Amino acid sequence: MPHRANASNSIRKTSDIALSRDNILVILESIVEPLIIVLTLWGIAIWVDGALNPIYLIVSVIVFSLTFPGNAKINVTPFKIIRNILVSWLMTASLVIAFSFATNHPGFIDRDVIQQWLWMTPLFQIIAVFALRAFAPYILQMQGPKRYAIIAGMNKQGISIAASLKKSEYGNTECLGFFDDRSADRISGELGDDVQYPILGKISDIAQYMQQHQVDIVYMSLPMENRPRIIKLLDELKDTTASLYFIPDIFLSDLIQGNVGQVDGIPVITLYETPFAGVDGIIKRLFDLVFSAAALVLISPILLIISLGVKMSSPGPIIFKQRRYGLDGKEIVVYKFRTMTVAEDGAVVVQATKQDQRITAFGKLLRKTSLDELPQFMNVLQGHMSVVGPRPHAVAHNETYRKIIKGYMVRHKVRPGITGWAQVNGFRGETDTLDKMQSRIEYDIDYLRNWSAKLDFYIILKTIAMLLRREKNAY
Repeated sequence: MPHRANASNSIRKTSDIALSRDNILVILESIVEPLIIVLTLWGIAIWVDGALNPIYLIVSVIVFSLTFPGNAKINVTPFKIIRNILVSWLMTASLVIAFSFATNHPGFIDRDVIQQWLWMTPLFQIIAVFALRAFAPYILQMQGPKRYAIIAGMNKQGISIAASLKKSEYGNTECLGFFDDRSADRISGELGDDVQYPILGKISDIAQYMQQHQVDIVYMSLPMENRPRIIKLLDELKDTTASLYFIPDIFLSDLIQGNVGQVDGIPVITLYETPFAGVDGIIKRLFDLVFSAAALVLISPILLIISLGVKMSSPGPIIFKQRRYGLDGKEIVVYKFRTMTVAEDGAVVVQATKQDQRITAFGKLLRKTSLDELPQFMNVLQGHMSVVGPRPHAVAHNETYRKIIKGYMVRHKVRPGITGWAQVNGFRGETDTLDKMQSRIEYDIDYLRNWSAKLDFYIILKTIAMLLRREKNAY
């Protein structure tokens, strides 16, 4: 089984975000590239057309949504900065151009404007990132003097916080160490190589330590069942001016779009949520509609040829319909070109295997090239599926695996896809072992956790590349 993201990795992602909210440099880094893209388009449009037409504003909103927040780059080498900017811009520009052709409006932007925008944007992005890199020390000085932090509780989430502080080259917070009531030997036995930070004392020593040393931040990484100890520590720290942060051990779970919000002023922590809420949901659905409609128009001759081939290859219907689970675990009917001599959709569905005698000769070709999946663009138009998402399984398989794989049904927080993150990472076709299905589900959950429009575009491109190579797992 391939190496997968574990709970500590999830904690690390979450803590990175939390630790960066008050960092001016991180905020600038997240906005500089999307802003450069928009400002470059506006500047060229005004220069060429003499005015900023509404179409440019629409394109600006779309592109900004696709690229915000920008990825961290100033900590990496100059070569990687340039490479990452060029690759990212190539993907974004390709998506915009594909959208324009899909909507049959390739000339919706002046040709001179689009040509200049395509080559000037990455140039200005590179200049802006290197400028931000050069001025980073001065920006850090604006944030004030260095701040010092201690962590109450040496455990996985606490160590993740300390690691985030340590690796942040442009951060201004230093972790002094940990406080924990357990012995050093016991901690070392539980955490192993992760113990790389000094243990400054017991939890009861924190107040006294803070009187003798400068401590600006206290991260409380204590188990939630230790409520009396947490309350006692809070009472002791009320007599200080330090900022207090509580890290609940729910972050040991694999969060899906985890964040902190409010309900009528009451703080709440999101554990599992769809990534397609609000604007992101609109962007995802619009892309699905445009892409699937354009695809069906372009491949209509291929659909006709395949239909004739299926009809002539063996008796039975052209389209195979099977019940599967869709968004929120609700049953949907998924369309495929029939590739077998049977059409199973009952309480027991046998997965196709490499030498499956049920597969017709023409069906074998369709499955090898994934052409049998093409009718699912109709499912996308119906709103039952998405172009990219976790692949839907037969209802019979769902009922089996949801009982033995933890978190299996979380993948149904989004619409199932024609292609997905698991498929482009080698988990396509038969899942003849529990380990293979477990890995597929973990990739699906990774997709929910890390979704972005650029990730969808990357999956589509990689899917096309895989089909051209004729992946061995497809049968």
